[in-house]
Amino acid sequence: MSFGWNVLWSAVVVLVLVTALFGFAASRRRFDFIDSFWGLGFAVIGVLTYALSEHSTRALVVAVLTAVWGVRLGWHIHRRNRHKPEDQRYVDMYRRARGNPLAKMYRVYLLQAGIMLLVSLPVQFAAYTTADFGVLDYVGVAVWLVGFAFEAVGDQQLERFKADPANKGQVMDRGLWRYTRHPNYFGDACVWWGLFLFACSTPWGLVLAVSPLLMTFLLAKGSGKPLLEKDIAQRRPGYADYVRRTSGFFPLPPKSPRT
Repeated sequence: MSFGWNVLWSAVVVLVLVTALFGFAASRRRFDFIDSFWGLGFAVIGVLTYALSEHSTRALVVAVLTAVWGVRLGWHIHRRNRHKPEDQRYVDMYRRARGNPLAKMYRVYLLQAGIMLLVSLPVQFAAYTTADFGVLDYVGVAVWLVGFAFEAVGDQQLERFKADPANKGQVMDRGLWRYTRHPNYFGDACVWWGLFLFACSTPWGLVLAVSPLLMTFLLAKGSGKPLLEKDIAQRRPGYADYVRRTSGFFPLPPKSPRT
């Protein structure tokens, strides 16, 4: 099996899964299930890639790291959303749809599937590199660990904060959230930069920097941070001050309050 064939098989499997998920979502008239599938889809690609590859040490490590990250994220989003109303983004998309609304929603699913395949290219490519497991691979593990810790710990801290009724309407500015307004997004970006490093055992892997760059852009400038913060200041009066003193993405010491 070659890298090219791996990409083709990954595309087929993801398309089948997204189509099945869309059918289920349409039957339930709730389309935010794709959010839970986001991490799980990457896990499927990672495991499939290892199964199709020559089972090298690098292929195994990358598959395990991708699967661990994807399953944790998918489970976290599922638990967070299962007892809540549908994400307002998908409600708005459905209301704005013209003609065949289901076809328009499916395009949203196809777009996410396409992004998933593009972002996962370093994971697939790394499984087919033949260089010995080396320094860049160890650095990749270290960067992945930093990212995974930021994402998992940040999610856990926010979950505990929201579970306390005394914090209702308040701004989470403790723990990792003291240093960045989005430790989970920063961690997510680090995870994919770490996985990208596994593909860099050959110079051709550098071309795939487009994958973590795309993920970082989406998180920091696209559908991540900007969309989440669009109207949050209107719902939480203290958020404007939180924005003023806290980094929006990269963890930095908080600015001193005004005197």
